Amino acid sequence: MGMEKLSFVKDGVLRLPPGFRFHPTDEELVVQYLKRKVFSFPLPASIIPDIDLHKSDPWDLPGDLEQERYFFSTREVKYPNGNRSNRATNSGYWKATGLDKQIVSSKGQQLVGMKKTLVFYKGKPLHGCRTDWIMHEYRLANLETNAKNINPTQENWVLCRIFLKKRGSSKNEEEQVVLNLNTSSRGAKSKLFFYDFMARESVSGSSGITEVSTNGSDDHEETTSCNSFIRKNMALD
Repeated sequence: MGMEKLSFVKDGVLRLPPGFRFHPTDEELVVQYLKRKVFSFPLPASIIPDIDLHKSDPWDLPGDLEQERYFFSTREVKYPNGNRSNRATNSGYWKATGLDKQIVSSKGQQLVGMKKTLVFYKGKPLHGCRTDWIMHEYRLANLETNAKNINPTQENWVLCRIFLKKRGSSKNEEEQVVLNLNTSSRGAKSKLFFYDFMARESVSGSSGITEVSTNGSDDHEETTSCNSFIRKNMALD
């Protein structure tokens, strides 16, 4: 008798049983979820909903605002003949910050994907107000070499992790948190595994946590006032 596929998404919201947490590494997100989505392979579990991210502001997306949320989305090009993505939403836009990070496999050290970090700004470009909303956008690497095996509509899939950065923490405190999490993950004994019936690929033991770069103290006052406004609106909702 075949195993029934597990589904943890209801009405676009991730609902796990009590005691379960979804904390995948960067490699697991790219190899076990995004790659399978792009090539139309079965996923380990129906745990990441499909959504058009750019039709909603980050605080209006489904799920718990205080938790990391994961979504499959497609990139929409800004211009008909260009490769630039349209990152505008109802109230603002997502702006890339820092350099894209390479994601390599733990076995073989092969490049499997790229991670782009974006910050949400409220308002119009050039006059936007920086917020604490962060997005990690994952895409597959070397897709052009496998283009013949992919439906053209499938190659635009990306996987996005969206979260609200904690306020009041200095850069040194953030570095210490990342260090502590990396240390604790290496010594952890228990781990949630999804069995992969399509391939025997290794599961990365890294924490998948990376530091989000900031643009210095110039944005501090503007960011504080903007986030106060947004959090007040969230509270009213």
